[in-house]
Amino acid sequence: MSRPTMLALRALIRLSPTEPQEDVRGFLQGLVTQDTLLVAPQAPQYAGLLSAQGKTMFDFLLWDDGTDVLIDCAREAAGDLAKRLGIYRLRRKISIAPEEAMAVHWSPDAVEGAVPDPRLAALGWRWLAPAGGDSSEHSADDAWLAHRLTLGVPEGAAEIGDILWLETNAVELNGVSFSKGCYVGQENTARMNWRQKVNRRIVVLPLAEANEKRQKTAYPALGLSVEHRRTEDLDPGRLPAWLQAAQA
Repeated sequence: MSRPTMLALRALIRLSPTEPQEDVRGFLQGLVTQDTLLVAPQAPQYAGLLSAQGKTMFDFLLWDDGTDVLIDCAREAAGDLAKRLGIYRLRRKISIAPEEAMAVHWSPDAVEGAVPDPRLAALGWRWLAPAGGDSSEHSADDAWLAHRLTLGVPEGAAEIGDILWLETNAVELNGVSFSKGCYVGQENTARMNWRQKVNRRIVVLPLAEANEKRQKTAYPALGLSVEHRRTEDLDPGRLPAWLQAAQA
């Protein structure tokens, strides 16, 4: 039997223009942390939607679908994210709706038609496909969680919610553009980058080394803890290779 690939704990939101002159990417450009002009066929992008203070509200991947953009996000956050985008939509002629006909798939190995995760190539391969086939009882979510955390990559509200975007390692994971112009939370994010002042970071540590005061969430079955630690307390040599340079 083939290995399951569907991520049942992920959902898709479709943003579509309802009039020919409307521009979905232009709408998102003033909201999210990544340059939406980079979202192209076979080139999804990682991004966040922040509070005005620059703290993480939602993180997601943006996929190209012609004039539409598909947002690949945590299923538990999809409803709130769609509502938040609806608040910003105002009078723009854009539809924001769940995309239930498609599903997010993942594999640690190369798959025809899939693309490397834009955050980190070692995270594996990702693609969108018609819903159906894999069921939630036979999904790849557990394998994805273990793979992602082993690499020290955080995601989702439980791990990075309400944390300053740069403290989630967004620069190292290709989740922010410093050249695209303004977006919600841009001022504090740009100031932190200009001053090179990232004093805390989200890191994945062995559960035996957990500090409950710094812990965001724990995964006892994996023996891992996701924590918001001061950079001065981190040993660069014990961090994943992709984060070591930032901490050195």
